Amino acid sequence: MVASIFLIALGSNRRGRHGGPRDEVAAALRLLGGRAAPIVASAPLGPSTRTFANSAVLVESDETPPALLARLKAIERAFGRRRGRRWGARVLDLDIILWSGGAWRSPTLTIPHPAFGARAFVLGPATAIAPRWRDPGSGLTVRQLHARLTRTRTAPNRLRSA
Repeated sequence: MVASIFLIALGSNRRGRHGGPRDEVAAALRLLGGRAAPIVASAPLGPSTRTFANSAVLVESDETPPALLARLKAIERAFGRRRGRRWGARVLDLDIILWSGGAWRSPTLTIPHPAFGARAFVLGPATAIAPRWRDPGSGLTVRQLHARLTRTRTAPNRLRSA
């Protein structure tokens, strides 16, 4: 199989073997190799109240998307991730966001990640390393998706009564 490029999003909001969330993400980036984005802080989604450390990395691999997913899940477990409440605190979260092969759909994996276009904590770091990568669904670049999500919107004009 010809090597593919994968965009992987990383997140942590719980202390682990390597230290605080930023240290966990940094350790995972070192382990994955590839071209990494800066680590940023972001607000949590869902019930968690802990701030996340997030980043993204471009990884070249000969693996199929399901094989890479299995390896990422093994890394999460090695870092101390345990299955629990959705969107709860976690030592490490690794998600395949985009794949140079385009779209992939199976019962356990969907690429592009279904929610990536609505998540600034994914698009911000991704823009730093892959701004021109196009979402195969919308055709928009990562930079365009990020700009749409984060642009300032003006309040609508109110009509005055005469």
